[in-house]
Amino acid sequence: MRILLVEDDSLLGNGLQQGLRQAGMTVDWVETGEHAMAALATHRYDTVVLDRQLPGIPGEAVLTALRQRGDATPVLFLTARDAIEDRVAGLDAGADDYLIKPVDMAELAARLRAMGRRAAGQAAPVFRWGGLSLDPASRMVTVDGQPVALAVREFDLLARLIRSPQRPQSQAQLTEALYGWEQDIASNAVEVHVHHLRRKLGADWILTIRGVGYMLNPAKATA
Repeated sequence: MRILLVEDDSLLGNGLQQGLRQAGMTVDWVETGEHAMAALATHRYDTVVLDRQLPGIPGEAVLTALRQRGDATPVLFLTARDAIEDRVAGLDAGADDYLIKPVDMAELAARLRAMGRRAAGQAAPVFRWGGLSLDPASRMVTVDGQPVALAVREFDLLARLIRSPQRPQSQAQLTEALYGWEQDIASNAVEVHVHHLRRKLGADWILTIRGVGYMLNPAKATA
């Protein structure tokens, strides 16, 4: 999952970014509402972790602008305000979830995974495509019940494909999903990851759609 983290407290923001990265997520961190608006206008995110009280443009205004333009990206509000009426107002403003500071990293990561599943139309915690299963929480992959050891980016790419298995995804889309702003990216990084996945899973699990991108093999869904 690629996450936009919007938090003006530098100590907390750094801790959240590192914790979410350790949970296997790609995280871009900004500290103001203005920077959040710019990031959301130019990049696609799976979820947004949004501090409600920001300098300049407040979190609620960022959320309102996002919803007014029809952007349904899931948003989790972070706030120190724990009154029931504050939580109700945040959810009614268009937030998908609400978490009170101080934040437990395991709970935050679990809530983000749940939001990602709902956005993908997935009810179960484990994604399946025929004999292939992928568990985002444990970061475990099996094929026909046998565990498959994947590198971090290989797992992340496979997770991206299995979230939308019937929709081809371009190299540019996959690159943006897998890498944050601060990371160096080789021009053929996605091709290399796909090559390794085919070697480990089996050559026919991932199809190349020429001129479009990559997708999971539909024939495998019922195999």
